[in-house]
Amino acid sequence: VYLETYGCQMNVNDTEIAWAILQKNGYTRTKDLEEADVVLLVTCSVREKAEQAIWNRLQHLKALKARRAHFPLRVGILGCMAERLKEEILHKEKLVDIVAGPDAYRDLPRLLAVAESGQQAANVLLSLDETYADILPVQTSAGGTTAFVSIMRGCDNMCSYCIVPFTRGRERSRPIASILQEVKMLSDQGVKEVTLLGQNVNSYRDTSEVQFQAAAAPALSRGFSTVYKAKPGGLRFAHLLDQVSRIDPEMRIRFTSPHPKDFPDEASVLQLIQERHNICKQLHLPAQSGSTRVLEAMRRGYTREAYLELVQHVRESIPGVSLSSDFIAGFCGETEEDHQQTVSLLREVRYNIGFLFAYSMRQKTRAYHRLHDDVPAAVKKQRLEELIAVFREEAARANGAMVGQSQLVLVEGPSKRSASELCGRNDGNIKVIFPDAETEDAVGCRAPVRAQPGDYVLVKVTSASSQTLKGVLLCRTTLSRSAAPH
Repeated sequence: VYLETYGCQMNVNDTEIAWAILQKNGYTRTKDLEEADVVLLVTCSVREKAEQAIWNRLQHLKALKARRAHFPLRVGILGCMAERLKEEILHKEKLVDIVAGPDAYRDLPRLLAVAESGQQAANVLLSLDETYADILPVQTSAGGTTAFVSIMRGCDNMCSYCIVPFTRGRERSRPIASILQEVKMLSDQGVKEVTLLGQNVNSYRDTSEVQFQAAAAPALSRGFSTVYKAKPGGLRFAHLLDQVSRIDPEMRIRFTSPHPKDFPDEASVLQLIQERHNICKQLHLPAQSGSTRVLEAMRRGYTREAYLELVQHVRESIPGVSLSSDFIAGFCGETEEDHQQTVSLLREVRYNIGFLFAYSMRQKTRAYHRLHDDVPAAVKKQRLEELIAVFREEAARANGAMVGQSQLVLVEGPSKRSASELCGRNDGNIKVIFPDAETEDAVGCRAPVRAQPGDYVLVKVTSASSQTLKGVLLCRTTLSRSAAPH
């Protein structure tokens, strides 16, 4: 089997789950497309561009399939696009043999067996409880220093632009015990950073055991609302974060993607981030727009003012926090004035990291049924370019404030641009580049050492851009040691 992944980190995790299931069923994995019996594409539907890449790839595979005289090639589409376009995929030139949605990976061996007999096979049933909790994903980046651990699937937020609830189904959380088991296993393998992954991580709710179900529904952040009723019962995200961060004091913990509504005032999550040295002081706070009118059309459940109040609360709770966000340019009905409000939000908050895209209308969403995609493509492109320019300008200022400071960096490996430099990330998830040179070891070894992937090093920042920091290596250290008061 040959696996190819498109789209978000969720899909990388889905690839690891699908491979774990196939491996148990006697499949071996190849990195050479020419020798594959089965090609599986794990797909994304969030934007049109992502889907177009898959249709183009299928044309390439069509030629490969036609050349196979002796042993046929089976092609499968997995994930969000399978869920969204099942009929179209199966009927378009009869190229695809199997279609499996995000909740149907356990069914892959059966689907492939049906395909062996020359028939097309599909399963896109969405589940209310599938979390793949008992399947430990096979880490695809062997020897990696970082890993992603999926804690929940699906989403209940129903933002009007978003297709995720329709391709990944309702929100359900994986039992805490299985998450802790996976993180412990990764720690034993030497992984130094784990990112907890979910469409809406901070609404995590483990109801797998009866005694978890008595808890009351938590409050929302001040000034926030939802389209669904708050669900009582279950162990919450703060509890999970507390437990995960205790597993290994030398392992960094991150999480993505939270929803701003789930950081209430008594937010023990923010308290935990501030208190624990191994939970990164970094938060993803997706804003999407800076205009209250557009936010309402998007059904985000907050105003510009409520969002800014939350940002202020976060900055007071976690001094020095690094913030990242998502923005959509040119949503339905967005005026130039709305767009300028997003520009001013970018200036006011000054994010360190940003993910900015032009709006692309998706079928099935509320926007598709109720709103008009009335901002011309050229205007979307122009607004997106302006947002990116302003984001970069502000991020360069935010990162520039770190020049002269020492940053703790987890070494990931050689820099892409130069073999004589190493690359890693600081606590705020910003890329740091520094020379691959001998350095002293603060951990007690007298002889000079060379930093290896998985090491923590102190780097003094000498220059900064909107995307990276550059610096000089001071010494090798540990996470606990660098957090201890000197």
